[in-house]
Amino acid sequence: MLDNQIEKIVLFLLEQQGLLATRIAKLGEQQEALQEQPDISQISELREAYRTAGRDLLKLLYFVEINAIGLRKILKKFDKRFGYQFTNYYVKTRANHPYSQLQQVFKHVGIGAVVGAISRNLGELQDRQGSYISIYDQPPLALQDSIIDSMKAAVDRLTHSTNFLNFLAQHALILQEELPAPIDEHAEDQRYHFMSLMLNLANTFLYMVNTYIIVPTADDYALSLGAAATVCGIVIGAMAVAQIFSSVYFSAWSNKSYFRPLVFSSIVLFVGNIMYALAYDLDSIVVLLAGRIFCGLGSARAVNRRYISDCVPSKIRMQASAGFVSASALGMACGPALAGVLQYNFKIYKFTFNQETLPGWIMAVAWLVYLMWLWFLFKEPSQEVEANETPQESNSEPAEGDALESGVKTPLLISSEMKELDEDGDDECRGSNEAPEESRQAATSLRSAYRLLTPSVKVQLLIYFMLKYAMEILLSESSVITTYYFSWSTSSVAIFLACLGLTVLPINIVVGNYICNMFEDRQILLASEIMVCIGILLSFHVFIPYSVPQYVISGLIMFVSAEVLEGVNLSLLSRVMSSRLSRGTYNGGLLSTEAGTIARVVADSTITLAGYLGDSKLLNVTLLPSLVICISSIIATLCTYNSLY
Repeated sequence: MLDNQIEKIVLFLLEQQGLLATRIAKLGEQQEALQEQPDISQISELREAYRTAGRDLLKLLYFVEINAIGLRKILKKFDKRFGYQFTNYYVKTRANHPYSQLQQVFKHVGIGAVVGAISRNLGELQDRQGSYISIYDQPPLALQDSIIDSMKAAVDRLTHSTNFLNFLAQHALILQEELPAPIDEHAEDQRYHFMSLMLNLANTFLYMVNTYIIVPTADDYALSLGAAATVCGIVIGAMAVAQIFSSVYFSAWSNKSYFRPLVFSSIVLFVGNIMYALAYDLDSIVVLLAGRIFCGLGSARAVNRRYISDCVPSKIRMQASAGFVSASALGMACGPALAGVLQYNFKIYKFTFNQETLPGWIMAVAWLVYLMWLWFLFKEPSQEVEANETPQESNSEPAEGDALESGVKTPLLISSEMKELDEDGDDECRGSNEAPEESRQAATSLRSAYRLLTPSVKVQLLIYFMLKYAMEILLSESSVITTYYFSWSTSSVAIFLACLGLTVLPINIVVGNYICNMFEDRQILLASEIMVCIGILLSFHVFIPYSVPQYVISGLIMFVSAEVLEGVNLSLLSRVMSSRLSRGTYNGGLLSTEAGTIARVVADSTITLAGYLGDSKLLNVTLLPSLVICISSIIATLCTYNSLY
C-alpha cells in the first residue's frame, strides 16, 4: 500500500514536470522571437510568465515536501507500533534498490533542470537584453529576482543539499517548522534590526571569550589560592553548572523580551568577572568560584538563538546562524590567545593585575562597554507583528484554478489519514490520547519535551553529549597536562588552544563545500565518531616518554573530528526531532544546550576528582570515560543507522 502511494507521488511529479517543461519551452520560443524584435511590454509580460511558472514549481515542491513529511510520520507511527523495527527494514530494502522511488520522494526528480531553465531565462530577461552572456558565465549573486531565491531555497530544503554556510549554520541548531508557509516579508522586516543582530552576535562572541580566556591560567590561579592545580576543573566547570539553569530562564524570558535579558546578562557577567579578578587579593577560592557561577548565570546564548530564529528574515537566517557559529568559534580562539598576551604583573592601589586576574578585569571592561552599546543601539522587536503573522499567512496563497494547483492539493494521504497523523505523528513515543489541539502545542516542561524524544533523537543527544565531553576534557586539562609532561608556559598553552580554535572555520569550509556533497550525513556522522575514538585512543599515555607530537596530533584529530561531528549531528537532530520541539521555551535548541552543558559539567568534575589520584594518572583516568561514551555512541548509531535520513 505504501509503495503504491509513493509511486503515485513520483508519477504525478514527473507528469507536472512535463507540463512545466512544455510551458517553459513555449516561453523560450517567444523569447527567441523577442531577441530579433525587442518589445519592452512583451518582455515584461514574458518575465511575468516565467515568474508564474516559478510559482507553480514552488507549489509542486511544496506538494513533494508535504508528502515526504507525511511518509516520515507514517514510518514513525509504524515504529511506535512495531518496536522501532519497521523503518530500518523499509529504508534498507527500498532506499538502496536501483529502481528506488523512495529516494525520489526524499530527493527530487530533475527539479534542478527546471529551476535552472527558469532562472537562466529570467536572468537574461531581467537586465541583459541584447547580451549573449549567460547566468552560467557569472556568479549566481547577479540574480536578484525573489522567485529564483524562493525556488532554490525550496529545492535545498527538500534535498538537504549543503554548502559552507548551511553546514556552519547547522552548529547553531536554530530549528524551524517542518513546513514553513509563505510569510509576509514586510512583517519580518519590521522585526528585523541589523544593529540588534550584531549586538546578539557580539554577545555570543564575548561570552565564548569569557568562557575560554581563563583556561590557560586556571590551574595557576588555583595554586595561588592554596588549592590543587586540578581544581581548575571546578573553576572552569562552575560556569557550565550555572548555565544549566540560566538556559531555562533565559529561554522563557525571551518569549516576552530580548532587550531585558541581554541587559541582565551583561550586568551579571560584569559582576562575575569583577569577583573573579578580586578573588586573588581576597585570597578566597570561594569568591573565585562565585564569580564563575555569576558568569554562567549570565549566559544568554538561548536568547541569541531565539532572536535569530524569531526576528531575522528567513532569506538571511542561514547567514545569521552561520554568523552565530562563527562568532562562537572566533571567541573560542581569541579567549586563550588573549590570555597568552596578558603576561603582566603590577598593582594599582590594592588591586593586583597579573596573568591570573587580568582576564577578569579585561572581560569586566568589555561587558561594561557592551552594556552601553546595547543600551543605546538595541531595538526591541515588536511583539504585535508576531501575533498577527498567522492570519496573514493563511490568506497569502493566490487562488488559481489551474491543473497544477488542483493536483498539488491532493496529497499522498486522504484528509482523514493526514489529520490522524497530525494528531499523533509527533507523539510516537508517548502513546497518549490527548486532544488534537494539545498534541500540536509546544512542550511546556522538560518532562514533556523528554517524552517527545524518539530513540533516534536520544542517540543524537548522546552523541552531542559525547563530543562535548571529549572536547571539554581536552581543553580544560590542557594546562595541567602540558605543564606536567612538557613544562609548557602559559603562553605555549594559549597558543595551542588558539590554534585548535582557529581550525573550526577552515574545517567547516572543507566539509560544507565538498565532503557533505559526496557523502550522506549519517555516513559522515559514523566516520567522525570513529575518528574521535581514534583520537582518544592515541591520547592515552601508554608509551614512555609521552611526547609533544603524540599529544598535539591526537588532540588535533579529536578536536577536528568533534567539530565535524557537531555540525552533522545537529543537522540530523533537527531532521529527526519532533516539530513540536521547534518552538516554545523547551525547544530542541534548549535540549541540545542542556546536553552539552551537562557534558561539560561532568567532564570538569571528572578532572577535579581524577586529580586526587595524582597528575601522573590524570590523563588516562579522564580519557577512559571519553572512550567508553564514544564506543557506546558508535554502537547506538549503528542500531539506529537506517532511521537517519
